[in-house]
Amino acid sequence: MQSLKLIALLMEYPNEELWEASEELLEAVAQDAPQVMAFAAPFFSAPLIDKQAEWCELFDRGRATSLLLFEHVHAESRDRGQAMVDLMAQYEKAGLELDSRELPDWLPLYLEYLSILPPQEALAGLNDVAPILALLGGRLKQRQSPYSLLFDALLTIAGSPYRSESVAPQVKAEARDDTPAALDAIWEEEQVKFIDDQGCSTDASVQQQHQRRFSDNVTPQYLDISAGGPK
Repeated sequence: MQSLKLIALLMEYPNEELWEASEELLEAVAQDAPQVMAFAAPFFSAPLIDKQAEWCELFDRGRATSLLLFEHVHAESRDRGQAMVDLMAQYEKAGLELDSRELPDWLPLYLEYLSILPPQEALAGLNDVAPILALLGGRLKQRQSPYSLLFDALLTIAGSPYRSESVAPQVKAEARDDTPAALDAIWEEEQVKFIDDQGCSTDASVQQQHQRRFSDNVTPQYLDISAGGPK
């Protein structure tokens, strides 16, 4: 399904290579994914540097809008590791090779994987993550981001009853984790030392904890994807 590949490209961090191929991509979107033209046309008409800054503000601050799928289901539980292994096995079976720096639950990567599957399998895969797509779309819509259009487009393609509006009450009740006040509070609460008193680097796990410092800021963060359709 070429539409999933195109949406994956639009969801990735904007770079010069993407901008250089903008005309070709717009033609492909018009032909294979017209439901996201309302996002793609203004997206490519803006300066690249502005879109890069916007992407970082949305997807690189906090965990509420993380594009790592398992962030919204397993968080830091042991189940996440096994889920990663299982997903990697699915990718390998489909002949998809990952870069050593890529995490298998990165949503654009998952969409690329689905795009090479038979249509029925791809749709089933989309429906497996439909509650997460709705949650992310709802949070992005709350932030008045046009990226929410991509998530509703995926839900439409999947034929899912979920939409970003489905989770509006939940999103409204959540505490934002990307506000200056929230970020300041996190830094005040965590005094992490990367260098010990002898001038040696601290354990890598401490740095990882620091990098994941947003762990408790959005409530509720995680989904029970076995709970059925939207209420």
